[in-house]
Amino acid sequence: MALEIQNITKIYKMGQEEVRALRGVSLSIAKNEYVAIMGPSGSGKSTMMNIVGCLDTPTSGEYFFDGEDVSKMDQDQLADIRNRKIGFVFQTFNLLPRSDIFHNVELPLIYGGLSSSKRRELAEAAIERVGLADRIRHKPNELSGGQRQRVAIARALVNNPSIILADEPTGNLDSRTGEEIMGILDGLHQAGNTIILVTHEDDIARHAHRIVRLRDGLIESDERVGAMVAQ
Repeated sequence: MALEIQNITKIYKMGQEEVRALRGVSLSIAKNEYVAIMGPSGSGKSTMMNIVGCLDTPTSGEYFFDGEDVSKMDQDQLADIRNRKIGFVFQTFNLLPRSDIFHNVELPLIYGGLSSSKRRELAEAAIERVGLADRIRHKPNELSGGQRQRVAIARALVNNPSIILADEPTGNLDSRTGEEIMGILDGLHQAGNTIILVTHEDDIARHAHRIVRLRDGLIESDERVGAMVAQ
C-alpha cells in the first residue's frame, strides 16, 4: 500500500471559532494507482493534499505512508519524507527564477546529500524524460508555461519518489498545453508511478482511474473510472 489514512480529522482555530476541515476521513491508495481528488471550495481537498503531502499534520487519526506512521512525526521528519518520497507538481510551478533548468531539477538531490556526479546523472535523465534536454541551461523566464511545468515534473521525478502529488497541474495552462502535461502524467503512471491528482476540472480528473470526491470535510464518493489496478 502506498498510503493509508484512518479517521483523519483536521481542526483549525480561527479566533474563537473552530473550522473542521476534515471530519474523519479514511482512504487507502495502492502502489501504481492513479487517483484524482476533487471537491468544491471548502470541501477539504486542499487540507487533504497538505496532509497526504506531509506539509501538515492531522488533528487526530493515523496516516501511514510506505508503512511508516507519519501522523506523529515532527517537522524535520516530515521534511525528510517529503524530500525522499514525494514528488510535488504545483499549479504555479514553484521554480527558482534565477536558476537554470538543471539547477531547479537538481535541487532535491542537493538536499538529499548526493554527490555532484550522481546529481548530474539523475537530473539530466529526468530532464530528458520530459523532453527538455535541449533547454537544460535555459532559465524559467525563457520557457513557455508548458515547458516550465515539464521542469516541475522533472524535479518531482528526480528522486524516484513513492508518489507524485500534482496540485492543479494544468491550472495555469491553456487547454492544449494542459492535455500535453496530462499526457506526461499518464505516461508516468503507465511506467509504474503512483499519482495523486488534485483538481476541480472533470476532464482532467478523467485521466485518473479513480476519483475521490470530498464535500464538507467528508468523502462523498469514491469511484473507479478506468482499469482496475492490482492491489
